[in-house]
Amino acid sequence: MRKYIVTGLLIWVPLVITIWVLNLIVTTMDQTLQLLPERWHPHTFFGRDIPGVGVVLTLVVLVITGLLARNIIGERLVVVWESMLGRIPIVRSIYSSVKQVSDTILSPNGQAFRKALLVQYPRAGSWTIAFQTGTPAAEIRRRLVDSDMVSVYVPTTPNPTSGFFLMLPRAEVVELEMSVDEALKYVVSMGTVAPGDRDVAGGAGAPPAPALPDRSSGPS
Repeated sequence: MRKYIVTGLLIWVPLVITIWVLNLIVTTMDQTLQLLPERWHPHTFFGRDIPGVGVVLTLVVLVITGLLARNIIGERLVVVWESMLGRIPIVRSIYSSVKQVSDTILSPNGQAFRKALLVQYPRAGSWTIAFQTGTPAAEIRRRLVDSDMVSVYVPTTPNPTSGFFLMLPRAEVVELEMSVDEALKYVVSMGTVAPGDRDVAGGAGAPPAPALPDRSSGPS
């Protein structure tokens, strides 16, 4: 009996959670219909609300906004808009922080979360998945003994939206062949959903672990 219950849970739990997440996304996007006059709402034409219409409207707004912002006039309007927001005390702090994070993560030219890494954390000999987010700031690099450092984000399991920000020597991280999506699935599943094996250059198997400095002796 127990194995049948577990099998049923393995089938229904992912399905229910997927439906719940999709419903949350669609319901949230449908709120964009509030931007339209009441006479343009679906229930005015069809006598009832139609789920998903807000998703289409959201995509249309995003596409139009992107098209307008890519030309010269649109770029100037964005500069003026950001300048206005930058003069409002509380809004300025929130907007600038969110914009910096979104520019880093969503920008096509950004390097955030472009590579999956293998790092030793929380101690030497204990390995975990991390994601490269860039390099330390210039001031931090000047104050570090080893200037060749990388900034990494170590996610927690099973919730990867929380984690730890670390700066590690580049020689102590191992770049993985797996994609960021595969690495995220591996983290969220707590290691139960392993990505497909790949042959690395020079032979099959994982890349050799980087040599670590001897930490057994204290400072002389």
